[in-house]
Amino acid sequence: MAWTNRILSVSRGTGIRLSSVLLNEIRHASSNPSSIFTPNPPPVEGPTSEKNLVEAIRSAIDIAMDDDHTAAVFGEDVAFGGVFRCTVGLKEKYGQERVFNTPLSEQGIVAFAIGLAAQGSTAIAEIQFADYIHPAFDQVVNEAAKFRYRCGGEFSCGRMTVRAPYGAVGHGGHYHSQSVEGFYAHVPGLKVVIPRGPSQAKGLLLSAIRDDNPVFFFEPKGLYRAAVEQVPDSDYTIPLSQAEVITEGTDVTLVGYGTQIQVLRQVCQMANDELKVRCELIDLRTILPWDVETIAKSVCKTGKLVVAHEAPLTAGFAAEICSTIQNECFLNLEAPIQRVCGWDTPFPLVFEPFYLPDKYRCLEAVKRVINY
Repeated sequence: MAWTNRILSVSRGTGIRLSSVLLNEIRHASSNPSSIFTPNPPPVEGPTSEKNLVEAIRSAIDIAMDDDHTAAVFGEDVAFGGVFRCTVGLKEKYGQERVFNTPLSEQGIVAFAIGLAAQGSTAIAEIQFADYIHPAFDQVVNEAAKFRYRCGGEFSCGRMTVRAPYGAVGHGGHYHSQSVEGFYAHVPGLKVVIPRGPSQAKGLLLSAIRDDNPVFFFEPKGLYRAAVEQVPDSDYTIPLSQAEVITEGTDVTLVGYGTQIQVLRQVCQMANDELKVRCELIDLRTILPWDVETIAKSVCKTGKLVVAHEAPLTAGFAAEICSTIQNECFLNLEAPIQRVCGWDTPFPLVFEPFYLPDKYRCLEAVKRVINY
């Protein structure tokens, strides 16, 4: 690949030495963790169909619109299916009054969602890329999040969900790869949700759409078509603010969300094979409000915690997790909590493999807590 050759050229020109293992990873594997997706078991019983993440999201929206005649889907290009094709066929099924395009104005999209939800409808807004949600920051922080509070509960814009693809995709560069969840996790009055795969996405999105609070639903776009698994055909929900223990262990707690869960699955296997260390892997799923109890219970058992996410290190959500768990589990901790995150730089294009918190960086963090 051209970007591989460029990395090698840059490294030679600057004197940077890359390990043979890392070079082999760059040459023979995608930098995107979605290439190693591990299917999840269906969260509920019943008939299933094989779906990728795009199809699972479309299924959730379809069910929500069929169940609720007030639900409307809108955003840039959603009427023809959206740039990632998550809304294909919905306009034909539900009509242009319920599935329609908006002007290229993120502020306008969120403002319209607030108004639509405030008058009693269910608003399902799409921001084409999470990187571009910031023009709507004032509407999100000062309007949507405070709507119920400022009127003493008399009015609400709770039935409002904002969907947006986020995170690394292998070629997105600094404007189409960012993880922005930390900005919105700082805002009381919002909920922030990030799924790890298709079956989780369908259940969590249906919960988000039906929740009586504004919900921001960030979809790992690197998994849109790479993540394929059996998804229940039925209408089902997965509770918000409830983390899931994916793999039980006794030695180290690993916490992540979204695409990073695929990396941490590999780390669990590597730690077991190379170090004889059993890691307990937890998917946070909801970033705000997050499930402190599940994480704390695990850390009290293992005594060690590693948190990983793609967003930059400084003030990333891992910092909140570390601070809370240090306070809750201080007497049970046997080593300093480790954060493995993106670097404090703009998201790079050609150097994306070096920016992401890959399995090798996460495994080194496991070694640090074990050997402390």
